[in-house]
Amino acid sequence: MGVLSNKIQRDQLRPGDHIYSWRRAYLYAHHGIYVGEGKVIHFTRGAGQEIGTGTVLDRIIFSSSPSHSPDNPCPKCGDQSSLDGVMSSCIDCFLSGGDLYLFEYGVNAAFFIAKARGGTCTLAASDPQQDVLHRAFYLLQNGFGSYDIFKNNCEDFAIYCKTGLLVYTSISVGRSGQAASFLAAASAVISSPLRFLTTSFTGLGAVGCGMYCVSRLVSDIGIRRDVKKIPVERLTAPCGLDEAEFATEVVKTD
Repeated sequence: MGVLSNKIQRDQLRPGDHIYSWRRAYLYAHHGIYVGEGKVIHFTRGAGQEIGTGTVLDRIIFSSSPSHSPDNPCPKCGDQSSLDGVMSSCIDCFLSGGDLYLFEYGVNAAFFIAKARGGTCTLAASDPQQDVLHRAFYLLQNGFGSYDIFKNNCEDFAIYCKTGLLVYTSISVGRSGQAASFLAAASAVISSPLRFLTTSFTGLGAVGCGMYCVSRLVSDIGIRRDVKKIPVERLTAPCGLDEAEFATEVVKTD
Protein backbone atom coordinates (compact mmCIF):
# COMPACT_ATOMS: atom_id res chain seq x y z
CA MET A 1 0.00 0.00 0.00
CA GLY A 2 1.34 3.40 -0.93
CA VAL A 3 1.30 6.26 -3.40
CA LEU A 4 2.11 4.07 -6.38
CA SER A 5 -0.28 1.17 -5.77
CA ASN A 6 -3.02 -0.07 -3.43
CA LYS A 7 -2.64 -3.65 -4.60
CA ILE A 8 -3.04 -6.32 -1.91
CA GLN A 9 -3.20 -10.11 -1.66
CA ARG A 10 -6.36 -12.02 -0.85
CA ASP A 11 -5.02 -13.26 2.47
CA GLN A 12 -4.79 -9.62 3.60
CA LEU A 13 -8.53 -9.05 3.20
CA ARG A 14 -10.73 -8.38 6.21
CA PRO A 15 -14.56 -8.25 6.30
CA GLY A 16 -15.70 -4.67 5.77
CA ASP A 17 -12.82 -3.77 3.43
CA HIS A 18 -13.63 -1.55 0.46
CA ILE A 19 -11.96 -3.21 -2.51
CA TYR A 20 -11.77 -2.51 -6.21
CA SER A 21 -10.38 -3.90 -9.45
CA TRP A 22 -9.35 -2.00 -12.57
CA ARG A 23 -11.19 -2.66 -15.83
CA ARG A 24 -10.49 -1.97 -19.50
CA ALA A 25 -6.75 -1.29 -19.28
CA TYR A 26 -7.16 0.91 -16.17
CA LEU A 27 -9.88 3.03 -17.78
CA TYR A 28 -12.03 2.74 -14.64
CA ALA A 29 -12.47 0.47 -11.60
CA HIS A 30 -15.30 -1.60 -10.15
CA HIS A 31 -15.82 -1.26 -6.36
CA GLY A 32 -17.42 -3.37 -3.65
CA ILE A 33 -17.38 -4.37 0.02
CA TYR A 34 -15.68 -7.61 1.03
CA VAL A 35 -17.94 -9.35 3.58
CA GLY A 36 -15.90 -12.46 4.32
CA GLU A 37 -15.95 -16.10 3.19
CA GLY A 38 -14.82 -15.08 -0.28
CA LYS A 39 -17.90 -12.92 -0.94
CA VAL A 40 -18.21 -9.32 -2.16
CA ILE A 41 -21.34 -7.15 -2.08
CA HIS A 42 -21.33 -4.62 -4.90
CA PHE A 43 -23.60 -2.39 -6.98
CA THR A 44 -23.96 -2.61 -10.76
CA ARG A 45 -26.31 -1.76 -13.57
CA GLY A 46 -25.92 -5.36 -14.68
CA ALA A 47 -25.82 -7.21 -17.96
CA GLY A 48 -22.72 -5.29 -18.98
CA GLN A 49 -24.55 -1.94 -19.09
CA GLU A 50 -22.60 0.33 -16.73
CA ILE A 51 -23.75 3.65 -18.13
CA GLY A 52 -26.90 2.70 -20.01
CA THR A 53 -26.60 5.16 -22.88
CA GLY A 54 -27.76 2.72 -25.53
CA THR A 55 -24.60 3.46 -27.50
CA VAL A 56 -21.24 1.83 -28.12
CA LEU A 57 -20.02 3.38 -24.84
CA ASP A 58 -21.97 0.69 -22.99
CA ARG A 59 -19.62 -1.89 -24.51
CA ILE A 60 -16.52 0.02 -23.42
CA ILE A 61 -17.47 1.01 -19.86
CA PHE A 62 -19.11 -1.74 -17.88
CA SER A 63 -18.79 -3.24 -14.43
CA SER A 64 -17.97 -6.77 -15.60
CA SER A 65 -19.51 -8.13 -12.42
CA PRO A 66 -20.35 -11.58 -13.81
CA SER A 67 -17.20 -13.05 -15.32
CA HIS A 68 -18.99 -16.13 -16.62
CA SER A 69 -21.35 -16.48 -19.57
CA PRO A 70 -24.93 -17.76 -19.10
CA ASP A 71 -23.86 -21.00 -20.77
CA ASN A 72 -21.03 -21.50 -18.31
CA PRO A 73 -22.19 -20.02 -14.97
CA CYS A 74 -19.94 -19.68 -11.96
CA PRO A 75 -20.18 -22.82 -9.78
CA LYS A 76 -20.32 -20.58 -6.67
CA CYS A 77 -22.58 -17.74 -7.82
CA GLY A 78 -24.67 -19.30 -10.56
CA ASP A 79 -25.79 -17.22 -13.54
CA GLN A 80 -25.58 -13.52 -12.61
CA SER A 81 -25.37 -12.19 -16.15
CA SER A 82 -28.86 -10.66 -16.08
CA LEU A 83 -28.82 -9.35 -12.49
CA ASP A 84 -28.49 -5.69 -11.56
CA GLY A 85 -28.58 -3.50 -8.48
CA VAL A 86 -26.87 -4.63 -5.28
CA MET A 87 -25.63 -8.21 -5.52
CA SER A 88 -23.35 -10.67 -3.79
CA SER A 89 -20.67 -12.42 -5.84
CA CYS A 90 -17.65 -14.55 -5.16
CA ILE A 91 -14.41 -12.64 -5.29
CA ASP A 92 -13.40 -14.30 -8.57
CA CYS A 93 -16.55 -13.03 -10.30
CA PHE A 94 -16.06 -9.59 -8.76
CA LEU A 95 -12.44 -9.32 -9.93
CA SER A 96 -13.29 -10.72 -13.36
CA GLY A 97 -9.65 -11.62 -13.96
CA GLY A 98 -8.28 -8.33 -12.58
CA ASP A 99 -6.01 -7.65 -9.63
CA LEU A 100 -7.23 -6.83 -6.14
CA TYR A 101 -6.83 -3.34 -4.64
CA LEU A 102 -7.78 -1.83 -1.27
CA PHE A 103 -9.43 1.60 -1.09
CA GLU A 104 -7.85 3.78 1.63
CA TYR A 105 -9.72 5.91 4.16
CA GLY A 106 -8.57 8.74 6.41
CA VAL A 107 -5.62 9.84 4.25
CA ASN A 108 -4.22 13.36 4.51
CA ALA A 109 -4.57 16.01 1.80
CA ALA A 110 -0.97 15.68 0.57
CA PHE A 111 -1.31 11.92 0.12
CA PHE A 112 -4.69 12.36 -1.58
CA ILE A 113 -3.25 14.78 -4.13
CA ALA A 114 -0.22 12.54 -4.69
CA LYS A 115 -2.63 9.72 -5.63
CA ALA A 116 -3.40 11.46 -8.89
CA ARG A 117 -5.86 8.81 -10.06
CA GLY A 118 -9.27 9.21 -8.46
CA GLY A 119 -11.22 6.37 -6.90
CA THR A 120 -8.39 5.00 -4.76
CA CYS A 121 -8.61 6.88 -1.45
CA THR A 122 -10.48 9.56 0.50
CA LEU A 123 -9.93 11.95 3.38
CA ALA A 124 -13.10 10.64 5.03
CA ALA A 125 -12.71 8.21 7.92
CA SER A 126 -14.21 4.74 7.81
CA ASP A 127 -16.84 3.66 10.32
CA PRO A 128 -16.34 0.52 12.45
CA GLN A 129 -16.46 -2.84 10.72
CA GLN A 130 -19.86 -3.81 12.15
CA ASP A 131 -21.47 -0.64 10.78
CA VAL A 132 -19.97 -1.22 7.33
CA LEU A 133 -21.19 -4.81 7.16
CA HIS A 134 -24.65 -3.85 8.45
CA ARG A 135 -25.09 -1.29 5.67
CA ALA A 136 -23.80 -3.66 2.99
CA PHE A 137 -26.10 -6.54 3.97
CA TYR A 138 -29.06 -4.22 4.50
CA LEU A 139 -28.64 -2.72 1.03
CA LEU A 140 -28.24 -6.20 -0.46
CA GLN A 141 -31.80 -6.87 0.69
CA ASN A 142 -33.27 -3.42 0.09
CA GLY A 143 -31.36 -1.94 -2.85
CA PHE A 144 -29.43 1.30 -3.36
CA GLY A 145 -31.67 3.20 -5.74
CA SER A 146 -31.12 3.69 -9.45
CA TYR A 147 -27.65 3.39 -10.90
CA ASP A 148 -26.10 6.62 -12.19
CA ILE A 149 -22.52 6.72 -13.41
CA PHE A 150 -21.91 10.23 -11.98
CA LYS A 151 -24.16 10.35 -8.89
CA ASN A 152 -24.83 6.79 -7.71
CA ASN A 153 -22.33 4.23 -8.95
CA CYS A 154 -20.44 1.26 -7.51
CA GLU A 155 -17.86 3.47 -5.78
CA ASP A 156 -20.63 5.63 -4.28
CA PHE A 157 -22.19 2.45 -2.89
CA ALA A 158 -18.96 1.25 -1.29
CA ILE A 159 -18.18 4.70 0.17
CA TYR A 160 -21.66 4.92 1.67
CA CYS A 161 -21.26 1.49 3.26
CA LYS A 162 -17.94 2.59 4.77
CA THR A 163 -18.98 6.08 5.95
CA GLY A 164 -22.77 6.43 5.89
CA LEU A 165 -22.31 9.77 4.12
CA LEU A 166 -24.63 11.03 1.39
CA VAL A 167 -24.49 14.12 -0.83
CA TYR A 168 -27.68 16.13 -0.39
CA THR A 169 -27.34 18.54 -3.34
CA SER A 170 -28.33 17.63 -6.88
CA ILE A 171 -25.97 20.05 -8.64
CA SER A 172 -22.77 18.09 -8.04
CA VAL A 173 -21.40 14.61 -8.53
CA GLY A 174 -21.84 11.92 -5.90
CA ARG A 175 -19.16 10.55 -3.62
CA SER A 176 -17.24 8.78 -6.39
CA GLY A 177 -13.61 9.79 -6.75
CA GLN A 178 -13.56 8.37 -10.27
CA ALA A 179 -16.42 10.59 -11.43
CA ALA A 180 -14.86 13.61 -9.73
CA SER A 181 -11.55 12.91 -11.46
CA PHE A 182 -13.12 12.69 -14.91
CA LEU A 183 -14.92 15.99 -14.38
CA ALA A 184 -11.82 17.61 -12.86
CA ALA A 185 -9.75 16.57 -15.87
CA ALA A 186 -12.33 17.99 -18.27
CA SER A 187 -12.49 21.21 -16.27
CA ALA A 188 -8.70 21.54 -16.25
CA VAL A 189 -8.51 21.11 -20.02
CA ILE A 190 -11.40 23.20 -21.33
CA SER A 191 -12.94 25.29 -18.57
CA SER A 192 -10.18 27.14 -16.75
CA PRO A 193 -9.72 30.83 -17.63
CA LEU A 194 -6.26 30.54 -16.06
CA ARG A 195 -5.02 28.74 -19.17
CA PHE A 196 -4.87 32.11 -20.95
CA LEU A 197 -2.31 33.43 -18.48
CA THR A 198 0.50 31.52 -20.11
CA THR A 199 1.35 30.19 -23.56
CA SER A 200 4.28 27.97 -22.63
CA PHE A 201 3.82 24.22 -22.57
CA THR A 202 5.24 24.02 -19.05
CA GLY A 203 2.98 26.79 -17.82
CA LEU A 204 -0.10 25.22 -19.37
CA GLY A 205 0.83 21.90 -17.77
CA ALA A 206 1.26 23.50 -14.35
CA VAL A 207 -2.06 25.36 -14.60
CA GLY A 208 -3.87 22.22 -15.75
CA CYS A 209 -2.30 20.08 -13.04
CA GLY A 210 -3.15 22.62 -10.36
CA MET A 211 -6.77 22.90 -11.48
CA TYR A 212 -7.08 19.12 -11.60
CA CYS A 213 -5.70 18.65 -8.08
CA VAL A 214 -7.82 21.41 -6.54
CA SER A 215 -10.99 20.17 -8.26
CA ARG A 216 -10.39 16.62 -7.03
CA LEU A 217 -9.67 17.74 -3.48
CA VAL A 218 -12.75 19.94 -3.05
CA SER A 219 -14.95 17.16 -4.47
CA ASP A 220 -13.75 14.55 -1.98
CA ILE A 221 -16.38 13.23 0.42
CA GLY A 222 -14.06 13.90 3.34
CA ILE A 223 -13.78 17.66 2.74
CA ARG A 224 -16.95 18.82 0.99
CA ARG A 225 -19.76 20.41 3.00
CA ASP A 226 -22.83 19.10 1.15
CA VAL A 227 -22.78 15.69 2.87
CA LYS A 228 -24.52 14.22 5.88
CA LYS A 229 -24.46 10.87 7.65
CA ILE A 230 -27.80 9.14 7.05
CA PRO A 231 -28.88 5.83 8.65
CA VAL A 232 -29.26 3.09 6.09
CA GLU A 233 -32.82 2.40 7.26
CA ARG A 234 -33.75 6.01 6.46
CA LEU A 235 -32.06 5.78 3.09
CA THR A 236 -34.26 2.91 1.94
CA ALA A 237 -37.51 4.08 3.54
CA PRO A 238 -40.54 3.68 1.19
CA CYS A 239 -41.09 7.45 1.01
CA GLY A 240 -37.46 7.98 0.02
CA LEU A 241 -35.46 11.07 0.86
CA ASP A 242 -35.61 13.84 -1.73
CA GLU A 243 -33.31 16.87 -1.76
CA ALA A 244 -35.72 19.18 0.10
CA GLU A 245 -36.31 16.65 2.88
CA PHE A 246 -32.60 15.96 3.08
CA ALA A 247 -31.73 19.63 3.44
CA THR A 248 -34.39 20.06 6.15
CA GLU A 249 -33.05 17.08 8.06
CA VAL A 250 -29.52 18.46 7.83
CA VAL A 251 -30.63 21.78 9.34
CA LYS A 252 -32.44 19.99 12.17
CA THR A 253 -29.45 17.85 13.09
CA ASP A 254 -26.76 20.55 12.80
